[in-house]
Amino acid sequence: MPIVTTPHIVDAVIADFARTTDEVFTLEELKRRLSSGKQLRLKYGVDVTAPYLHIGHAVNLWMYRRLQELGHKVIFLIGDFTTQIGDPTGKNKTRPVLPQEEIQANADAFIEQAFMVLHRDEEVVEIRRNSEWLAGMTAEGLLSLLSMITHSRLISRDMFQRRIQDQEDIYMHELIYPILQGYDSVALNSDLTIIGSDQLFNEMVGRTYQEKFNQAAQSIITTKITPGTDGKHKQSKSLNNYIGLGHSPREKFGRILSIPDELVIQYFEVYTDVPLPEVDRLRQRMTEDPFACKLLLAEKIVARYHGDDAGAAEREWFIKTFSQRQAPTDAPVVKLTTGNLSAYSVLRECLDESISNRELRRLFLQGGIHVDDEVVKDVDQILNLPATIKVGKRKWFRVEP
Repeated sequence: MPIVTTPHIVDAVIADFARTTDEVFTLEELKRRLSSGKQLRLKYGVDVTAPYLHIGHAVNLWMYRRLQELGHKVIFLIGDFTTQIGDPTGKNKTRPVLPQEEIQANADAFIEQAFMVLHRDEEVVEIRRNSEWLAGMTAEGLLSLLSMITHSRLISRDMFQRRIQDQEDIYMHELIYPILQGYDSVALNSDLTIIGSDQLFNEMVGRTYQEKFNQAAQSIITTKITPGTDGKHKQSKSLNNYIGLGHSPREKFGRILSIPDELVIQYFEVYTDVPLPEVDRLRQRMTEDPFACKLLLAEKIVARYHGDDAGAAEREWFIKTFSQRQAPTDAPVVKLTTGNLSAYSVLRECLDESISNRELRRLFLQGGIHVDDEVVKDVDQILNLPATIKVGKRKWFRVEP
């Protein structure tokens, strides 16, 4: 695949990236690389401590895809070796070591979700694992790497400083994590990496190692990190404030509608490709009709991952279901296997284990259960079937005896 490079194209890429970029190290290096006519090696490194990606992760993936379309190659690096250590970034406690089977399963899920964005053409993507060079590294090789960096530099990481202040332990395998991640850039001869700002320390170590191994130091782009759906913390599965790439179109749509109004314009800028002049017009519209803007945001994000038809379909489904209070025609049909028709037992038949017994009882108490448009709070109420049941805001069932 020929490399597309003209001054106009380079300027367009830099301008496109600006909407999601925090910092560039360095911009002049990056412009020279994009103008060189050489196929760049783009390091996309991930540890696979969890089997999911969210739209925050995908900000970087869309930037890599843009570079793939110019002919550059993404080196998709699965950190199967470094996952055994766990990046200590932002962690006050040492991460537990994952078994190899779980690491492999997480890697498979990670790859599948990443290719919702990245091109699969072998000319522009290559999958590697850092166990290739780290698992067989000798003690002599590790000592050589250690001799190239000072203790004071490693211990200067903000999370290590916090642990010292809080009198928390720092284990040696955590302290050398930046060394191993940094050496990945040498092993791959990386030209560019795109990362969240929380990974900057590790990738700057990578630049240092590349220089010591007589390689040109990689360019680094750090990207903006936005709050999750709660408007407070960055997206996290543990906080359930994330919009997952693996979520269905309907789940994505609903989660986007739950974000605070003050995040809508930021989400348009970072998570959609809506032209910025249109985003500016939406900024004004937010003062007049914020919910209409939020509906458009949900449609655009769903469309980006599942196609325009899916985005429009979810918007239509939402309007019919909630604005017009119509039960969806595609609600799953549940045939009871029990003779007990209490509201609680019927709901337990409908729901999977993702909702615990305690959560289900709380939904009853909070008025989150509707049977044929009537709120049911009594878990022991006997239901007349067939019936249409709504659980929370987005789950519907048609229950038949």
